[in-house]
Amino acid sequence: MNMPRLQKHYREVVVPKLRQDLGVGSVMEVPRITKITVNMGVGEAVADKKLIENAAADLARITGQKPLLCKSRKSIATFKLRQGLAIGCKVTLRGARMYEFLDRLISIAMPRIRDFRGVSARSFDGRGNYSFGVKEQIIFPEIAYDQIDQLRGMDITISTTAADDKAGRALLEAFNFPFRK
Repeated sequence: MNMPRLQKHYREVVVPKLRQDLGVGSVMEVPRITKITVNMGVGEAVADKKLIENAAADLARITGQKPLLCKSRKSIATFKLRQGLAIGCKVTLRGARMYEFLDRLISIAMPRIRDFRGVSARSFDGRGNYSFGVKEQIIFPEIAYDQIDQLRGMDITISTTAADDKAGRALLEAFNFPFRK
């Protein structure tokens, strides 16, 4: 099997650059991306079951992997929510699929966001992991605009082995991640 383009770029370009920039001795100390989690909350699915199915189909088309349906933990009467009702879906990407998704996200999807000026550099969690939200699923080329029932947003979390935010940001910048200047 061929190695994804971004994974090859990581091994040949990013690792030597980060070793020098961060001043680490071993190649194994260089931060790397461990997983990417894509989460889509569908709160309106309480009223209509078809919405969660459409959201799961969109997420499967975008990531190339079947999503896990997330169910509510307890009943909340004010939201007309029952325990065990599907209210969201998520996908955890690792390995080759993760690099393919990140490549499509950076080079194709993000430039298609309306009025895009870059993502905030302040969304790190203190341990080198980065999270951000996307307002519309139509930025991905796999989604046909005329075949969607409604616009849905999603949360994307990039988990890394970086010890702090500085190393995590250096890793993502080495992948040409579009941070706001």
